[in-house]
Amino acid sequence: MLKLIGILLSLLLIFNWAEPVFAQTQISLITNEELKIGDELAKKAFTAMSRGDLEGAEAYWTQIIEKFPTNPAAWSNRGNLKISQNKLEDAVTDFDRAIELAPNITDSYLNRGTAFEGLGRWDDAIADYNYVLKLDPNDAMAYNNRGNAYGGLGKWDLAIADYQKSMKIDPKFSLARANYAFALYELGNKEQATREIKNIVRKYPQSADMRAALTAVLWAAGKKGEAESNWVAAYGIDRRYKDIDWVKNIRRWPPSMVAGLEKFLKIK
Repeated sequence: MLKLIGILLSLLLIFNWAEPVFAQTQISLITNEELKIGDELAKKAFTAMSRGDLEGAEAYWTQIIEKFPTNPAAWSNRGNLKISQNKLEDAVTDFDRAIELAPNITDSYLNRGTAFEGLGRWDDAIADYNYVLKLDPNDAMAYNNRGNAYGGLGKWDLAIADYQKSMKIDPKFSLARANYAFALYELGNKEQATREIKNIVRKYPQSADMRAALTAVLWAAGKKGEAESNWVAAYGIDRRYKDIDWVKNIRRWPPSMVAGLEKFLKIK
């Protein structure tokens, strides 16, 4: 799964993001006026992002980087926006710079790993997640993301083990639970997977992802009426699930789940 949640702090807070980021002499060179300008640019970036204007938000972070080129959070946040626009190679470059500036902050490794996943560079993604877990053995997102990368390699048993670790650390982490259900289905544990998906839908009825997943598994099980009703809900929430290419390559469902939804859509 893609991790699109960045550091997203106001610029005034970003300067305290990590103690090694700026030497004291560097901080002293930044005037209050410059801080104020940077903070306003950050607010504009957040506003643009909330409106879905990703290019505009990226442009604001570029301006921030031009003013504060040694600020790792600015590079990392711009990298996140590039991921959301599928500019994956460019995103990796931004995360490389953020990591160079702050090598012991986990966010940039997590996000670079997500970009590597999008590029199909599974081993590179796993290396980044391994490093995060070295720094923080209780990072639920790192386990979830590493599970995704193992899934990309077809190593579903390892993926399930990581999803289980993620859920143990954070029992409320619904994304890990959803990915766990998908991995179960891919390994042929269809009844258990369907129960897991139904449980998530009961808890999060507005989840388009789980509604679409339930459509796929119910249709494959011959429960056409239930599949139809869940599809109406899924499509009403997020129409992207009608695009199998998006489901396969961006959302990156496992192959058997993609095949199930594709069969349903072909009948439709």
